Amino acid sequence: MNQHAKIDIRHSTCPHDCPSACALDIEVIDGRSIGRVRGSKQQTYTAGVVCAKVARYAERIHHPDRLLYPMRRTGPKGSGQFARISWDEALDEIAARFDAAEREFGAQSVWPYYYAGTMGLVMRDGINRLSHVKKYSRFYSTICANIARVGFSIGTGKIAGVDPREMGVSDLVVIWGTNPVNTQVNVMTHAMRARKERGAKIAAVDIYNNDTVKQADIKIILRPGTDAAFACGVMHVLFREGLADRAYMDKYTDCPDELEAHLKTRTPEWASAISGVPVEEIEAFARLVGQTKRSFFRLGYGFTRSRNGAAQMHAALCIPAVTGAWQYEGGGAFFNNAAIWRFNEAVIEGHDAIDHATRWLDQSKIGRILTGDAESLKGGPPVKAMLIQNTNPMTVAPEQTLVREGFAREDLFVAVHEQFMTETAGMADIVLPATMFMEHDDLYYGGGHQHISVGAKLIDPPGECRSNHQVIQALGRRLGAVHPGFEMSPRELIDVTLQKSGHGGIEDLEADIWRDLQPDFRTSHYLDGFAHADKKFHFKADWANPPWGNPGLGPWDQMPGLPDHWTIIEEADAQHPFRLATSPSRSYLNTSFNETPGSQAREGVPTVMIHPEDAAALTIADGDAVTLGNMRGETTLTAKLFDGVRRGVLIAESIHPNKAHIGGRGINTLTGADVVAPVGGAAFHDNKVWVRKALPAA
Repeated sequence: MNQHAKIDIRHSTCPHDCPSACALDIEVIDGRSIGRVRGSKQQTYTAGVVCAKVARYAERIHHPDRLLYPMRRTGPKGSGQFARISWDEALDEIAARFDAAEREFGAQSVWPYYYAGTMGLVMRDGINRLSHVKKYSRFYSTICANIARVGFSIGTGKIAGVDPREMGVSDLVVIWGTNPVNTQVNVMTHAMRARKERGAKIAAVDIYNNDTVKQADIKIILRPGTDAAFACGVMHVLFREGLADRAYMDKYTDCPDELEAHLKTRTPEWASAISGVPVEEIEAFARLVGQTKRSFFRLGYGFTRSRNGAAQMHAALCIPAVTGAWQYEGGGAFFNNAAIWRFNEAVIEGHDAIDHATRWLDQSKIGRILTGDAESLKGGPPVKAMLIQNTNPMTVAPEQTLVREGFAREDLFVAVHEQFMTETAGMADIVLPATMFMEHDDLYYGGGHQHISVGAKLIDPPGECRSNHQVIQALGRRLGAVHPGFEMSPRELIDVTLQKSGHGGIEDLEADIWRDLQPDFRTSHYLDGFAHADKKFHFKADWANPPWGNPGLGPWDQMPGLPDHWTIIEEADAQHPFRLATSPSRSYLNTSFNETPGSQAREGVPTVMIHPEDAAALTIADGDAVTLGNMRGETTLTAKLFDGVRRGVLIAESIHPNKAHIGGRGINTLTGADVVAPVGGAAFHDNKVWVRKALPAA
């Protein structure tokens, strides 16, 4: 760095799909480039800590491989052959192809497709305004959080809980269904504070000995999809040994006597047989939780990844209601704060233009949709044209064999607006260069905490990169889409959204830098009653009428009313003797950061963890190439012997590029897109597979 360079420290918010949404202090050098990125000490949740991959953000935003200019495909689909064109040429062609599809097949043959590559409301959600105004097929978001959200809210009545900073004053922090060392580092900041200042214990409940479990005092390793069995065994002990808070339950819960009777047969022995957790560990965990009033249950998104995930989340959430932990500072539960933001995105998304007769298509079923599955298409026309922003379905979507087949269709027009030449961009007809978060204005919230903020534009983008909003705006004009949102700047959209949401205006929020919206203690702990109409915590789940989500999807009518192990998971069988989970890694975030040298160096090649005894039985050695397969396809990667999993369980961390796998087929070749009850979703960690030593290349 030039010793005479002028360095300004500017504030922003990390936009990546992570519940921490960290508050950032960013070095801006000479108004043109980015230096160090640090977690802000001024914001009490981030508390000065940020993950390593974001700390190295300069290597991403100034990466030499960023897309800089619009391009048109010149060779076969997937050939990587593109030629530079102007923005007007690109936008004119997209609009012409969308209009042609609409004329021949109807407006619903166009499907704008997006996800959470940015969590900024303007840049993420503005694409919906185009869909709504033009009556294109609507987008149903199902990949990430649906199942965990409905499982939490079915108990509490809404998606909100104890102030997550209260982990710092807890005596026992239970981290369950999340690996925050890899995915939301600030959870560990507050849990470690409790350990250091109070001598608190950290318990981790997960399916393998990951980086969070390694730091825990109590380590519970489950078989995938068996969390509810473990939870029921724990609650059985709480009732049996007089550790249940009956006075609390009588006042605050719906049916404690019915729950106790139901759990009589859910003994630790029963739970152990299902979950693989030894009886003595179940009993010890129950006693610790029952005897520690300030027990904080930090429940995570891992519950979403299983076919029985909603029931599992609900079962885990019932434990602090049985112990009465909600009464105490540092006690209770937290998953996400979705209910506190009250953001009115009517202008950003064009809510006044929604036609509910227009079909919505399931994000997770993109493979089935693009290959013409009538049920997934809701009986409507084929998808003939797409605009894709903020996501990389060629790598991250389930049923990759179908996804590949769909994107290879010659009659499918695809425009991709991206920062790098992802595998999805490589299949596009038109590729558009996108800005990164420091190069545009946006509005953010922290799903894992309580702050909202404006992230201002700090530097100009390179080349001809344009923001999502600019692209939607320009396409709207060409397509004759009329709505006030198309005429506003990002700052104007932020301002009107804040005002409609009761949060003042953009200048008020910028003056605060970050605004803390955490409700008061009594509200956060539900001391004046839970959010259901009867003010009770519900041990008995009404899956037909959940407080959140589009109900009635999947086999919802088979779900257990009271906490129980639901046997709908994809169980191992004689042909597929292993259960596979595709867990998040530390240095990649889905497929973000897998282009940066620092992340690539840490993650290396795609690997699968296998228990040494399982490997020995299959004559697999550490470092061998192994092929995993099931009814959906096959993928080949490198074996990593690891005794931190239960026998019969495989763990493949991260979503590496497909091309990084031997043979070029990625891990999501093995994941299914069948609908998870009761509100839809995809079960990424719930796969049965076989494994064998890979055959030598021919």
